[in-house]
Amino acid sequence: MNRQDLMARRRTLVTALAATLVFGLAACGGGSDSGGSGSGGSSSSGGGQAAGKVGVILPDTTSSPRWESADRPQLAAAFEAAGVDYDIQNAGGDAQQMQTIAQQMITGGVTVLAIVNLDSASGAAIEKQAKSQGVQTIDYDRLTLGGSADYYVSYDNTKVGELQGQGLADCLGSVQANIAYLDGSPDDNNATLFSDGAHSVLDKVSTYTKVAEQAVPKWDPQQAATIFEQMYTQAGGNIQGVYAANDTLANAAIGTLSRNGQQIPVTGQDASVQGLQNILAGNQCMTVWKPADGEAKALSETAIALLKGDKPNTTGTVKDPEGNRDVDSILLDPISVTKDNLADTISKGAQSASDVCTGDFAAMCASAGIK
Repeated sequence: MNRQDLMARRRTLVTALAATLVFGLAACGGGSDSGGSGSGGSSSSGGGQAAGKVGVILPDTTSSPRWESADRPQLAAAFEAAGVDYDIQNAGGDAQQMQTIAQQMITGGVTVLAIVNLDSASGAAIEKQAKSQGVQTIDYDRLTLGGSADYYVSYDNTKVGELQGQGLADCLGSVQANIAYLDGSPDDNNATLFSDGAHSVLDKVSTYTKVAEQAVPKWDPQQAATIFEQMYTQAGGNIQGVYAANDTLANAAIGTLSRNGQQIPVTGQDASVQGLQNILAGNQCMTVWKPADGEAKALSETAIALLKGDKPNTTGTVKDPEGNRDVDSILLDPISVTKDNLADTISKGAQSASDVCTGDFAAMCASAGIK
């Protein structure tokens, strides 16, 4: 071995050691969940054994409670039931942290990587790196524009927006109404689809007027509160309906409305405990439930099929306009939730009655037939 080869080998060893050290630090700070016992298991796609390891990176803990309370446990249970090795971590809202976690997952041997991107640019970079290492990728919940994911697993997000728009229209009726739009994060493609879906319904109603619309960076509830407070002030309080892209944004708007003695129709999404409680109290007219077990099941089945060398079952394709490509997709149907079907939604597992029906909400739950 000549000196040049020896130096190159030393650099490789140092890089590997550094990655190992960073992995240990990231695993401590990012929130990880790993398990599984190796190759066995089965998939709806059939075929042989699932060999390899699945990595899943969730986005944060603040944009929605679903990531940790629903998605993580549902995914872990699905992978464990299939006997598949897995590693689930949370990026904590930090795109650089997600990049670091992805690097270590690839170094740690994942052969299928699923991400919920924090923005398309950083998500595309992760997928490019994974592809260069022979790792197959899945966009989970959010499509990465300009990315290279092999598959996309989500709910039909345009339909989510349509349900929100129709829900707000049902709550408002045909009266003259000024509507404020509190959209999701501008770097989340889902937020664009939600808003487009809602506008496709609400813009057709001649008695409705849009008086304000703004996206909320990173789905941050504190920024949402500030943004809606400004909307409300600029409109002189003359707002009769609020399109809010999810329950955390809805609650931010409800805070301002409550301080001003107003209770008007507000939409939401995620069927969170807080969102369902706001519906019970009459502060929110609807939410959209995207059952985590359904999405987690679809992701686990897709990942396991890839591990086994099978082609996953898809429902169609979704257009990535930035990448100018059609992405093979598995899209699920969301469910509209109002006070009328709240009891049924809880009975089917959206949230536990014991979590929703606390304190003052106990009597409201009893009136709504929630047991």
